[in-house]
Amino acid sequence: MSSCGLNIGRYGSNVGKCKRKGRAGPSQQSEYGDNMSNHHVMGTATPRNSTSSVISVSHSSVPVITYRNQRVVTTDSLAAGYGTTPVRIQQNFARNEQRFIEGKHFFKITGDELKSFRLSFSDVVNKHTTSLILWTERGASRHAKMLETELAWDFFEQLEDHYFNLREVHGVMLPNMSDPITLARAWADAMEAKQQAEALTHQQAEYIEHLESLFTDGLSPVQFCKRLNGVNTSKISAWLVSMNWLYDDNPEGRSAQWRVRSYARDKYLTEKSSKVSPNSAVSFTTYQPVLLREGATWIYKNYLKGKLPMKVTWNGSFTHDKELAGGDN
Repeated sequence: MSSCGLNIGRYGSNVGKCKRKGRAGPSQQSEYGDNMSNHHVMGTATPRNSTSSVISVSHSSVPVITYRNQRVVTTDSLAAGYGTTPVRIQQNFARNEQRFIEGKHFFKITGDELKSFRLSFSDVVNKHTTSLILWTERGASRHAKMLETELAWDFFEQLEDHYFNLREVHGVMLPNMSDPITLARAWADAMEAKQQAEALTHQQAEYIEHLESLFTDGLSPVQFCKRLNGVNTSKISAWLVSMNWLYDDNPEGRSAQWRVRSYARDKYLTEKSSKVSPNSAVSFTTYQPVLLREGATWIYKNYLKGKLPMKVTWNGSFTHDKELAGGDN
């Protein structure tokens, strides 16, 4: 798209970016349909940081989302900037769906791809969302055309200059070099992102070093937790039952026989079996949960977050620095 015009295609002739004369009338609206597209284009959404970065565009803050090597925006971002509601954006799309091409005007994310996307953009995607539409620059322009308001067109022009038209080189977003204000703002954003990335890398290196000093292959969860200051290890197995990691295979017996549930098996835990023969006539098999590296990482994260059962005499000090806590469960 040129900097002086929007290719509206079926909606009408080119509408100049700097001139708003001759626009077509507003499109009709209808109820929003669930079947948004017959084709689904896979891609990768890339966050700049573990928490999604934002760019100030006009009166709104737009989360920075790069998908299939291009900037995209969510329905909520468009609605906020265009001065309307997400429902109206959805209704306009449903009414004119045949005029939108997936991969050109929008991308639809569902299933496992949406789950992965939500991990990087948890502050952008509602946890109950089952599908997500990401709008490209062309898709955003069509929505501005359908709304046909000064606010919508003003915001879209700001998106063009300060969001869509930035290009990424080695992870740094470069703006239009002819605009010194935008250039200065982008430089400041890039420096801040670089500092945050360096701090995160250092933090991750410390985290890994601490974890490596604690974890040894073959440890049970209880044995691992004995290396963590303040943990009430007598309650760890019961706590892991509540996390759906373990179950008692001998609930009526005098002592628990902990077994690994399928949810955690081969991801967080495995089992070590031993055959016991008290005498020649009797033998039985015992099982011991064995912690895997990913399981140790998960427990350690929750330890640093203060979520493990702790002793009443615990002095409040963690084995390693609490500020290293981070990430999702």
